[in-house]
Amino acid sequence: MNLNTTSEKYNGLTAIQAKAKLRSEGYNSLPSAKPKNLLSIALGVIKEPMFILLVACGTLYVVMGDMREGVMLLGFVFVIMGIEFFQEKKTEKALDALKEMASPRALVIRDGKETRIAGFEVVTDDLIVLQEGDRVPADATVIHSINLLADESLLTGEPVSVRKGDWDGIEKNIQPGGDDLPFVYSGSMIVQGNGIAKVTSVGIHTEIGKIGKALADVKEEPTRLKKEMAALVKKLTIIAGVLCLLVVIGYTLTRGSLVNGFLAGITLAMAVLPEEFPVILTVFMALGAWRMSKKKVLTRKPSAIETLGSATVLCTDKTGTLTQNKMTVTSLYNGKDFLTVTKGKDFNSEFHEIIEYGILSSQTNPFDPMEKAITNLGILNLKGTEHIHTNWKMIKEYPLSKEMLAMSRVFSFKGTQEKIIATKGAPEAIFDLCHLDIENKKRLSLAVEELAANGLRVLGVAKAKINAKGLPEIQHDFTFDFIGLIGLSDPIRKNVKQAVSQCYKAGIRVIMITGDYPITAKHIALEIGLENSDTCITGLELQVMSDDELCIKIKEINVFARVVPEQKLKIVNALKRNNEIVAMTGDGINDAPALKSANIGIAMGEKGTDVAREASSLVIMDDNFLSIVGAIKLGRRIFDNLQKAFGYTFAIHVPIAGLSLFPILLGDFPIILWPVHIVFLELIIDPACSIIFEAEKEEKNIMNRPPKRIDEPFFGVNKIMFSCLQGIGILAITLAIYFIGLHLGYVAKEVR
Repeated sequence: MNLNTTSEKYNGLTAIQAKAKLRSEGYNSLPSAKPKNLLSIALGVIKEPMFILLVACGTLYVVMGDMREGVMLLGFVFVIMGIEFFQEKKTEKALDALKEMASPRALVIRDGKETRIAGFEVVTDDLIVLQEGDRVPADATVIHSINLLADESLLTGEPVSVRKGDWDGIEKNIQPGGDDLPFVYSGSMIVQGNGIAKVTSVGIHTEIGKIGKALADVKEEPTRLKKEMAALVKKLTIIAGVLCLLVVIGYTLTRGSLVNGFLAGITLAMAVLPEEFPVILTVFMALGAWRMSKKKVLTRKPSAIETLGSATVLCTDKTGTLTQNKMTVTSLYNGKDFLTVTKGKDFNSEFHEIIEYGILSSQTNPFDPMEKAITNLGILNLKGTEHIHTNWKMIKEYPLSKEMLAMSRVFSFKGTQEKIIATKGAPEAIFDLCHLDIENKKRLSLAVEELAANGLRVLGVAKAKINAKGLPEIQHDFTFDFIGLIGLSDPIRKNVKQAVSQCYKAGIRVIMITGDYPITAKHIALEIGLENSDTCITGLELQVMSDDELCIKIKEINVFARVVPEQKLKIVNALKRNNEIVAMTGDGINDAPALKSANIGIAMGEKGTDVAREASSLVIMDDNFLSIVGAIKLGRRIFDNLQKAFGYTFAIHVPIAGLSLFPILLGDFPIILWPVHIVFLELIIDPACSIIFEAEKEEKNIMNRPPKRIDEPFFGVNKIMFSCLQGIGILAITLAIYFIGLHLGYVAKEVR
C-alpha cells in the first residue's frame, strides 16, 4: 500500500480553519520564562548588609566632597552587580533549547494537499504525514500507518524503538514508550515506515511541553554554604549594628564630630562584617571550575562546586549514562548452541546465517538501533562472503502488526523465479510462523528466558522460500524455517563498576533510575555493583505511593524501573526531604526537571541533549562516569581548602576590628583605619592571600571518608574560636608595632 495514494483520501483542515485555530490556540511552542531585569538583580545585590554598608559609606564620602574614596567604594558594588547580572542571563537556556527541539518542520494535509509548514504553526486536528527520519511536531493519534516505528528515547530514556498501530476509536491515556500504541509524541523521531496522524495536543499541552513546564516550575535553592554564610553574616550584622551605634554616640560625645563618628562607626561595622567572603568564594569557584575543565568536567554553575564535595547520593539514569545508548549484538543462538559475540573477533560460520537473514529483514539504511546493530555486525564479520546479497531486490514487505509481532521482506534475484523471505521479530511470533511443536517451543523458550535474564533484548530470525508467481496476503502463509535468536544489549560504559566502587568508599550512595523493565534494571545494577540490586520499585508502584512512604522506602531501594520524568523528580525530592545532598546524572530531555531540582545536576556532554546540559550544574564532556568521581574528589579538595581560607580571613578580621575600635576606647587617640583601608584590606589583600590556600593539595584520605554531614556547620564554633585566638595574637603584635612606631617619633599617617 502506498502512503501517497492513502493520503489522498484525507482532506485535513482548510487554510481558513487552520488560521482560526492558530489565533485561538496560539503557536505550537513552549513559553519562555520571564527573565529577571537589571533592576531586580541590582536590588538583590544591595539588600545584602555588607553591600549596604559600602553604599552608605561611599555616599557619605561623596557628600563630604571626597570623590576619590567615594567612587572607589561604590565601584566595588557595581563590579559585583555586573557579575550577578552576567550569571543571571545564563539561567533560562534550558527552555529555549526545549522550545527549539519541540518545533521542527511539519508535513501536513490541508485542503486535501500535502503542505510543509513550520512546526510552530501546527494546530489541533491537523493531519500530519509521518515519514522515516522525520521528527514529530506535536502529540497526535495515528489513524493510518505502514510498518511505523518511533524512537521515543528523548521522552522515555530508552533506545529501543516502539511499534505504532492505528487508532481503534477507544479513548486512552497512556505514557510514551509502549508497543502498538496509536499515539506519537512531539519531539520523537520516526525511524521506520510512514503514517498519518491527527494532532491532539500542541505546545505546553504535549508530553514534551509538560516536561518543559516542570522544568520551569522547579525553584533553584541556594546552596548550604550560601545559607550558612548568610546566617553568619546576619549574626555579625546585628553585632556590627550595635557596635556602630555605640561608636557613633561615643565618638560624637568625646570628639564632637558627628560625621567622623558615622565614618568611624561604619568602619568598625565593616571590619566586623566579612565583606570579602563573597570575593573569596567567587575566586575559589572560578579556579575550581578551571581545574574541573582540565578533568573534562564543564562547570555551568560554580555554586555546584561547593556542594559537590558534600554529595551523599548519586542518582543516575541507566541509558546513556551507565550504558552507551547504543544497541550491540552480544549473543547468538542457532537452535543448539549459544555464542557470545566478541568485538573484533570472527565467529563460527554456523552462526553466519542468523546475521545474514537478520540483515535481509532490516531496512537497507536503518534508523532503528537494533537493525543498526545487526547490520554493523554483518559488515564487520560477513563482508566479502556469500552471506551479503547486494544484488538481491526487495519486492515486498510485510510490516509488524498487533496480530503478528514480526516483519518479513521478500527478495528476488536474477535468473530464477525463486523468492527468498527473511523475517525477524518477537521470539514467540517467530515460533508461531515456523509452526513449531510444543516440545521445540518449550526448548527455545528456555533459551529466550536465559538471554532475557541477562538483560538482553531478544529477536527471533527465520527464513522461507517460494517458487510461485504470486505472494500470499499474510506472513503466516509462508513455510518458515527457524534459524536462531539474536540477543542485543546496551553495553555498560567502561570503568562504571570502578566508579561505583569508589563512590561507596567515599560514603556516596548510588541509585539507578530508569525507564527500562525491572529485570533489565536489576541485571544492570548487579553488573555495576549496586547494593540491594535484587530489589526495585517500579513506576506503577511509585504512582500509588505517598511521599511519606517513598521517603521511608527510598532509604533502602537503589533501583527504580519503568519510571516517567515526573517520577524521577519525585524521587529526587524524596531524597532531599531525607536531608540528602543529591547529585543527579542524565542525558535526555526526560532528565531535565530532576537535573534542575537536584542539589547537583550532572549532564552527559557527548550524548546529552541541549536541554539536559542547560538544566544541569556540571557537564561531563567525555561522558565517562568515572569523571564524576574525579569531580567529587576535586570538589572535596576545594571544600577543605575553602574552610582553610575562611579560617584565615576570619582570623584577620580580629586585628582589623581591634585596630578600628582601640583608638576610640583611648579617647583622643588618632584613628588608625578608615573605610577605604578596610575595603582595600578585605576585598583585595585578603582574597589575594587566600588564593594560596586554593592551590593546596588534597588530603590523603579525601576519598576514604564520608561526606560532610548535613548538620555539620561549614565554619563551626571550634573553628571560629581557633581563628579568634590567631587573630588576637596578630592584634597584639600589630598594636605593639604601632606604639613602637609612635614612640620612635613617626607620625600616625606614616605608622598606619
